[in-house]
Amino acid sequence: MPHPSWNDSYASGQLPWDTGEPEPLLVEFVTSGGVSPARTLEIGAGTGTNAIWLAERGFNVLGVDVSPLAVEQARAKLKDRDLRCRFAALDFLSASPPDGPFRLVFDRGCFHVFDEPGERQRFASQVAAVLEPGGLWLSLIGSTEGPPRDVGPPRRSAREVVLAIEPALEIVELRSAEFHNDAKAWFCVSRQRTIPAQPSTRHE
Repeated sequence: MPHPSWNDSYASGQLPWDTGEPEPLLVEFVTSGGVSPARTLEIGAGTGTNAIWLAERGFNVLGVDVSPLAVEQARAKLKDRDLRCRFAALDFLSASPPDGPFRLVFDRGCFHVFDEPGERQRFASQVAAVLEPGGLWLSLIGSTEGPPRDVGPPRRSAREVVLAIEPALEIVELRSAEFHNDAKAWFCVSRQRTIPAQPSTRHE
């Protein structure tokens, strides 16, 4: 299940994942034309930095987080700015967000916090359920690559990522990248399927 004390982390200010700057891999994806402004869901939006950055560029964004205190801080950051951006407290594994479907779903390090394969599969299925046809999911995931470390994002192998996502969505791109702290990451873009995944075959 999710980390039991996310609210405590936001109360204490111990937020190593919150740089206060938009995620460079998201910025690159958007500015290179990977997606145009559209209805967007950010899962694990935290204090709202990425959601607000997207809204400033014309996206209509709903940011959700399991921590009510994170949502409060995101709303305070938004203040009375005239942006199509709002925040809500929501446990994505157990509840569907309002205002869907979405053209883009984004999560930076939310999918990878779930240790159990079944929970990651449920996460991917939930994403598939809220995407519009042809919609994209961009997920940044801690990788098993790189040297040993005692802190930083959880590590997931490429196999674990594919096993969770492929039954529900078409994987468009899966490549090695890095988080801001040089921790290795997977940059994963998946797309809502138009037809179900076909069974594997063998050469006879």
